[in-house]
Amino acid sequence: MTQIIVGRPQRIWGRTMRARNWFLTSGLIMAAGLLTLSPAQAASSDAEARASAAFDAAAPDKARLRLFLQAMPKGGDLHNHLWGAPYAEDFIAWAGEGGLCVSTATPPALTPAPCDGKATVPAAGLARRDPALYNRVIDSLSVRNYDRGADHAAASGHDQFFSTFERFAAAAAPNIGPMVAVTREYAAQDRVSYVESSANPNAMRAFAEREAGRWDGDFAKTYAAFASGLPAMVEASRKEMDAALAEADKRLDCAQNSGTAGPCAVEVRFQPFVERAQPAGFVFAQMAAAFALVDADPRFVGVNIVNPEDHPVSLGDYALHMRMMRYLSGRYPKVPMALHAGELSLGLVPPRDLTFHINQAVMVAGAKRIGHGVDIAYEHDAPGLLKRMARDKVAVEINLTSNDVILGVKGADHPLSLYRQAGVPVVLSTDDEGVSRIDLTNEYVRAATEHGLRYADLKAMARDSLEYAFLPGKSLRGAVECAKPGTACDVFLNKNLKAAMQWRLEKDFEAFEAIQ
Repeated sequence: MTQIIVGRPQRIWGRTMRARNWFLTSGLIMAAGLLTLSPAQAASSDAEARASAAFDAAAPDKARLRLFLQAMPKGGDLHNHLWGAPYAEDFIAWAGEGGLCVSTATPPALTPAPCDGKATVPAAGLARRDPALYNRVIDSLSVRNYDRGADHAAASGHDQFFSTFERFAAAAAPNIGPMVAVTREYAAQDRVSYVESSANPNAMRAFAEREAGRWDGDFAKTYAAFASGLPAMVEASRKEMDAALAEADKRLDCAQNSGTAGPCAVEVRFQPFVERAQPAGFVFAQMAAAFALVDADPRFVGVNIVNPEDHPVSLGDYALHMRMMRYLSGRYPKVPMALHAGELSLGLVPPRDLTFHINQAVMVAGAKRIGHGVDIAYEHDAPGLLKRMARDKVAVEINLTSNDVILGVKGADHPLSLYRQAGVPVVLSTDDEGVSRIDLTNEYVRAATEHGLRYADLKAMARDSLEYAFLPGKSLRGAVECAKPGTACDVFLNKNLKAAMQWRLEKDFEAFEAIQ
């Protein structure tokens, strides 16, 4: 559903360098021991103890808890879809700017021009001209006010959620720069310093459509048939990125606002994805394009796979897709994968389809991270799989609201506690925050209120969100160069973006805990 990404590595790196230098010269040097300890072993300083006590005091009062967690640094959002991040109001505004229309049917949608004045009306000025229709459009483009089956609503949260993308597609496709801008804006408001956004350039999909017919079931033969076209696809994608991020920077006025806070300081990287509900030839060509793009352009950091996992094609070709991933991973061994797997629940699909998706994503494809992982308890030898994931540090991206809306899985039914008890790394993420009408703070609140997580648990997750991010460079965790502050540590941070982002998070925690 997402069509393009944007970015300009020199500008992104420049913002990070300025932020990093500010931290190094500000005199806010963290305790040296914290750098070499795991999150669970981090020193329980007086400030951290006060923050923990403040969290415990706020926990019974949800509004007070929200206030506390809103201000808490959260590191990264590793499971974020570019098309799903903007709110419906954003899409309606962009539709108005672009002269698009709104259909008056039920459910309403954004449509191309021209507007006939009856079945379709101009999006520009809709909020003031027809507030009732404006609000119906917001509900149609999201899960706001969703009531199963009411007013022609979809029969399930699953169907309502996934149907929104086609309804706002007319405003999403031509507004990539604005989408990146609001993604950064929302992240900054949410105390998120890094976002990995699932997004594809138009050139990548065009390549897949053009080369899909070459598929004959032989991975090597098919790849060889279209490989010569990959460099041109990469170059076209780079140009799309440059133009779109330039627009995002302009909208955020990053030329004037490039400090250590605010939207322009949010680091963004992208995951090109594969549309698993498409025919096999399209999937393989698109997958090859994704691997080639990550291999060639540092703004792309990992490959993902999307579309409803319960779609008949997704189910029928699942094992084939994992073998495709394994083959292309062999050709591009430096390219990591973060794969949607296990976004299923009992009753949504037959029991047999709950038994192998996470297993094959980890064991066959070689995924470094799993998105959702909701059906883990139904997997064949789930205890063994959990041990493997804990041993190999295969992190799981937990999307609590999304899993509730789409699958009806929440609270004690959710496997978050199971993963944590097994020692599997877990991070909280938003999935499609605009469609779900949430933010990452909301997910932290749910983790606390529904799963009993405390301040130390949430702080560990925030740290892990950068530890398991596909950022370039070495981790700060265990870095002997930074066992004590000094020139060696400065040099290390300048060479390793991941470590620099982790250093920034520790500075943010230091400042946050100092005022509790």
